[in-house]
Amino acid sequence: MDLTGQILISMPSMLDERFHKTVIYMCAHSEDGSMGIIINKQIDQDIYPDLLKQLNIDKPLNNNKIFIRYGGPVEAGRGFVLHTDDVIQKGSLPINKGIVLTSTAEIFDDIAKGKGPKVSILAIGYAGWEAGQIEHEIKQNSWMTLSVESSFVFNEQVTNKWNEAYRIMGIDPTCLSQFSGNA
Repeated sequence: MDLTGQILISMPSMLDERFHKTVIYMCAHSEDGSMGIIINKQIDQDIYPDLLKQLNIDKPLNNNKIFIRYGGPVEAGRGFVLHTDDVIQKGSLPINKGIVLTSTAEIFDDIAKGKGPKVSILAIGYAGWEAGQIEHEIKQNSWMTLSVESSFVFNEQVTNKWNEAYRIMGIDPTCLSQFSGNA
């Protein structure tokens, strides 16, 4: 099963606070490991202006939208840009229809100049798993998986994204058991 381009939705019983009620867009998944960006955890608004200033993004973005997110606990000092595919640079990783991941200095310059992608999620850090780890966690009933459109990924309403993912699957997360079995 290739999870690239899908979302992971944490189960209600997730004990790891870093991933409680998270929705993660999977950017890469292979036999070597996996990498994703948490798309529903906003960064505290108090640091938002300072962060944009550090990136020299202090002018209008020409009607482009940029959202700041906590991308995950790995490399928490590094920025990753999950964005629409209207801008693809050398070093960009096309993931799925309409979605690209870029972490080059050039993408930050383009965003600062208002020449960046139409919609971007600037993620600080990412979520990563060693080879076989995410498959094990799915079998242990920690995650649900779902294919979604890019409109879901880039929807700026993040506070309800976890519930919305379950709604798309037709599941009420409050009715899920924390216990699983194997058939």
